[in-house]
Amino acid sequence: MCGIVAAVGEVDVPLCREMLARIAHRGPDDTGETHRGDVWLGHQRLSIMDPPGGHQPLVGPDGRSRLVVNGEIYNQFHLREELGPERFTTGSDSEAALHVLLVDGPAGLTRLRGMFTLAHIDETGSLLVARDALGVKPLYWARKDGCVLFASELRAFDPADRPLVESFPPGCCWTRQGGLVRFADAVPPRVRPARRPQGSATPGRWDETLLKAVRETIVSAVEDRMMSDVGVGVFLSGGLDSAIVTAVAAEYARRHGHRRPLPTFAVGTPGSPDLLAARVVAEYLGTEHHEVVMSPEDAVAALPRTVRAIEHFDVHLVRSAVPNLLLAEYASKRVRVVLTGEGADELFAGYPDCHREPFLSPEALQARLVSIVEGLQWENLQRCDRTTMAYGLEARVPFLDRDVIELALSIPPEHKMIGPGIEEKKLLRDAFTGWLPEEMLRRGKLQFGHGSGAKDVLTAGLTAAGLAQTATGDAEEEAAFYALWRAEFPGVDPVRTLGRSAPLAQ
Repeated sequence: MCGIVAAVGEVDVPLCREMLARIAHRGPDDTGETHRGDVWLGHQRLSIMDPPGGHQPLVGPDGRSRLVVNGEIYNQFHLREELGPERFTTGSDSEAALHVLLVDGPAGLTRLRGMFTLAHIDETGSLLVARDALGVKPLYWARKDGCVLFASELRAFDPADRPLVESFPPGCCWTRQGGLVRFADAVPPRVRPARRPQGSATPGRWDETLLKAVRETIVSAVEDRMMSDVGVGVFLSGGLDSAIVTAVAAEYARRHGHRRPLPTFAVGTPGSPDLLAARVVAEYLGTEHHEVVMSPEDAVAALPRTVRAIEHFDVHLVRSAVPNLLLAEYASKRVRVVLTGEGADELFAGYPDCHREPFLSPEALQARLVSIVEGLQWENLQRCDRTTMAYGLEARVPFLDRDVIELALSIPPEHKMIGPGIEEKKLLRDAFTGWLPEEMLRRGKLQFGHGSGAKDVLTAGLTAAGLAQTATGDAEEEAAFYALWRAEFPGVDPVRTLGRSAPLAQ
């Protein structure tokens, strides 16, 4: 996990170095750069795999190609076997991406399983830039006269260039010769419509074959993300999704003889539902549990740096990001990697608006879930990446593994609908029966900002500071967050960078 900057054309090297310095928090362990022809690459490294040997930019065996990567390639061991272990000189997972590109060119991007943005100079000096299919890792670009700039965060760009900045689209690669080309989709086309099963699908009724497939696919995704040469923990919110990730990760740690129990981290106001629920799960699983007890003063004081860190003003994101930021600050002093539960609600219809009257038809529910998954880059994934990387902490999202996405969205949508005796995400709950305490397995969903207590303390704090009025609700609060965002990122167009307009209440 790192930060990258790239430039091609009329390169201003001092400007590029300033851009890289602005995202040094993403990779506090090492920095590197290369300038070849009219291409410049810069890298800030957070050392996860092969800490002593994985310096970037990586150099190809021809001595001319160069690569910088932000992210993790989870199928690196498989790729090493396919490509030939003799090619490799480091234990860095990013080296797998280098050799895939050297062998297959841009077509090799489809072989990479993981979360990544990358910039590659080939043997001819041409630049390739790419972003993973879901947009788990951030990337922005600014196309200006004579030069194209790329960076991992908005803050990297010079104020003069910010009006030109756009979000680089997920699943795409760019070269000067070929322009922008899509190489992957977040949601496979064959599962975009509701895939009808043989016969009928009934809410709440499924066989063990389906439960086994869901369980084994999620377990495999979690285990892949335990890959690390440094400490790994889990953000345990107390909700179902992070509890499942914790249960799988704790079992993996025990089975592989880890020297200490799995570290887990929870945050909330005193007595908040999430904090209490996480404690029950941690005790049941025997994790090394840590709690960050957040006072109202802590939450309000963290608000400006939260908006600055997540580079967003959405009211729900900010409310949930405040406790996440405080938790990341604490956890970063103890581990370098955390697993999180993002993605399960989007894939298994965990959100309340999927089940409000008038109830969605199965086809409409499927379309709703696909839309939410495809929009994750603008919202939850941005919060997840920025709150952790603000403190040089890598967050991994096993529910958003490619196999999990494909399986979950190929399940008949009737299996995700609620009804009498059928709670939201019942399929997921049933798949992990016996892995968690029954009361936690069946615990209803609370939005993180509510369950952690952050919503109430932030609303009270904004009111006390005169930034929002008590009775006006979300719109007034978001306008206050937008004012903080606009002061931090003047010139940035929220439509082109965040996929949404400024709030109406300003």
